[in-house]
Amino acid sequence: MHAELELARRAYAHPTTKGDASEDVWLHLFNTYLPRRYRAAKAFIADSNNEFSLQLDVVIFDELYTPPVFAMGAVTIIPAESVYAVFEAKQTANADNLRQAHEKAASVRRLHRTSAPFINGSAQTPGKVPPADLAGPPTLESDWEAGVWRAVEESSSRSWR
Repeated sequence: MHAELELARRAYAHPTTKGDASEDVWLHLFNTYLPRRYRAAKAFIADSNNEFSLQLDVVIFDELYTPPVFAMGAVTIIPAESVYAVFEAKQTANADNLRQAHEKAASVRRLHRTSAPFINGSAQTPGKVPPADLAGPPTLESDWEAGVWRAVEESSSRSWR
């Protein structure tokens, strides 16, 4: 995986193309190793009030009980109830990229989530409590040499909402 991320960095000069290639590496990793019930995709997340998140590089969601609402080409819309994690894939960890990851995570966390009972075999199962979303910026390297943990602590002490 490290070699693939490094290759994406060196092979593409165009920043958007480089970013797309990096996202594909992360998506491939998650879709290879997650149980088949779960899937990773680049997506928007929608709620029952017709509100949408910002576009996210990697969304891990439960495809079994809540499949995508819409998927056409590169556009996928996933219901908020199915989301387990969101990631903003970047080549380098720095203050700007961490701030952008916070903003995107906040756009997901403000969405409304619902839950209803469902039939599982012959028994009715109560609706599930929505999970707490994991969020972050997976990166190849960091611009912070010495103070990375201090920067992360300062950043995580601020509200993501």
